[in-house]
Amino acid sequence: MPIENGRYCQYCVDETGALQDFDTRFERMVSWQLRENGGERADAERETLAYMATLPAWRDHPRVKAAR
Repeated sequence: MPIENGRYCQYCVDETGALQDFDTRFERMVSWQLRENGGERADAERETLAYMATLPAWRDHPRVKAAR
């Protein structure tokens, strides 16, 4: 995602520009994945964690690291 203002992309921050908490961002990403691609929730969660491992905001989060 392009970063226009601040340190993180528009999808990872709340309305004040603060980084969303992990659970909120993770759930929104999983929900998006399921809407766009369908499939099983467990697969969407696994793919989301793999994607989050590439993002500076989330790559060092304990749940992301544990999924590697």
